[in-house]
Amino acid sequence: MSTVAVAVADPAEAPRALADIDAYHARQAPAPRAICDALRAEIANALPDAEAKVWHGAPVFFLAGNPVVGYAVRAPQRGVTPVQLLFWSGQSFDEPDLAAEGKFKAAQRSYCAAAEVDAAALGRWLAKARAIQWDYQNIVRRRGVLLRREG
Repeated sequence: MSTVAVAVADPAEAPRALADIDAYHARQAPAPRAICDALRAEIANALPDAEAKVWHGAPVFFLAGNPVVGYAVRAPQRGVTPVQLLFWSGQSFDEPDLAAEGKFKAAQRSYCAAAEVDAAALGRWLAKARAIQWDYQNIVRRRGVLLRREG
């Protein structure tokens, strides 16, 4: 069982959310598991108030119901299993090491080894994830229109 705490909207759900993320990590091979562990620890440290859960099959962290960061183990490529770190509002961070992802405001960074996780850069990105948010929580209700959240 993990020692990294998670926040959830309903405190009664915390043990299940923690167990779900633990199970996600446990299913991974050692190299991607080490990356997931490193990312989870940094995210929990920088966003201790974030609600965490497995959402659409991968760990995702939410602030006030809005998804801000998550990670997912991807299919092996040339014998290496990458882990994708995704920031839902990352295209607005003005960070050259984050690549645009999808048609909205998301940006990502892929890791192939835990040693590649730069804690200083990740900490900077996580601070921006708190400060710069697009409203994904209400994107369906707004029929695909994405608005900037006021912080």
